[in-house]
Amino acid sequence: MMAFGLIALIAGAASALMFASIVSGALISLVLFYLAPLPLMVAAIGWGPLCASVGGIAAAIGLGALFGLPYCIIFAVTVALPAWWLGHLVLLSRPVGPVTPAAATEPPVQPELEWYPVGRILLWIAGFATLTTIAALLTLGTDVETITGTLRRGLMRLLRATDPQTSGEVSQFVDAMVRIAPGAATIVAMMTLTLNLWLGAKITATSGRLLRPWPDMMTAELPPMTLVGLCVALAFCFTGGLLAIAAQITAAALMMGYAFTGFAVLHTLTLALKSRTFWLGSAYAVVVVFGWPVIAMVILGMADAVFGFRERFLRSRQPPPLPTA
Repeated sequence: MMAFGLIALIAGAASALMFASIVSGALISLVLFYLAPLPLMVAAIGWGPLCASVGGIAAAIGLGALFGLPYCIIFAVTVALPAWWLGHLVLLSRPVGPVTPAAATEPPVQPELEWYPVGRILLWIAGFATLTTIAALLTLGTDVETITGTLRRGLMRLLRATDPQTSGEVSQFVDAMVRIAPGAATIVAMMTLTLNLWLGAKITATSGRLLRPWPDMMTAELPPMTLVGLCVALAFCFTGGLLAIAAQITAAALMMGYAFTGFAVLHTLTLALKSRTFWLGSAYAVVVVFGWPVIAMVILGMADAVFGFRERFLRSRQPPPLPTA
C-alpha cells in the first residue's frame, strides 16, 4: 500500500511540474506542458485508475496552493481527469462467451475477455479535446466578441514581439488566424492526448505491467452514430455566437478522429503492396510536412465508415471455402 501511494504521488508530482513549467516561458516547457498527462496515464494503466486519481488530486491541490485556484481547476480538467478516465477505459473489459467451470483437480479457467474498443476510446479523446478547448476559450470571455477580441490582441502582440515593424497590413491574416484558432487548438489537444495515451500504453507494455493485449490499431473504427454527430456539428457551424464556435470545435475533434481511422484504413488497404513501408512513410511525411493532406485521411475514414472498405478488402483476401463432399 505504501508503494502504491508513493507511485501515485510521484506520478502526480511529475505531472504537476510538467504542467507548471509553462510559467517559465522556455520553449522546452511547451513540450513538457503537452506531455503533462503522461505520468498520470502511466500510473492509471500500470497501477490502476485509483493510482492516477490519487496522484491527480494531490497534484491539483499542490498547484492550487502554489499558484491559485485557476491552476488547480485547469489542471484537474485538462490533465488529471482525461488521464484517469482514459486509463480506466484502457483496462475496461468484460467476459464473452459461456464460462465453463473447471474440474476440482484442474486450475480455474480464465474467461475470454472483450476489451473496450479502441474506436470508442478515440471518441472519448475527441470529447476531452472538445471540453478542454471550450473551457480554455471561456477563460477569455463569455461572448464571441470578447473571445475573438482577446485572441486578436494576443496574436497582434505576438507578431509585434517577433517583428516590431509589423503594420496594419497583417490585420486580414490575424483575422483569419482568429477564425481558425479554436479548430486548430482542438486538433492540437486531440493529437497530444492521443500521443500521451499511446506513449503511456507503450511504457507500461515495455515494463510488463500492461494487463491487456496490445490492440490491433488497423481495426479502430468510430461508432456509427459519430458520423451523424459530425453532420449535426457541421450544420451548427453556420449559426452564430458561442454555439457556432462550440460546433466548430466539436467538428474539428470528430474530423481528427476520422483522420486517425483513415490512417488505419490506409494501413489495411496497403497490406498487399510490396513497397508498403515506402508508401506509408510517404503518406505520413506528406501529412506532417504540409498538414492539409490530412483532409484526405478524414475523407478516407468517413468513406470507410459508410462503405466498409476495410471489411471488403479483408473479405477478398480470405481463402475460398474448402469443397464439401
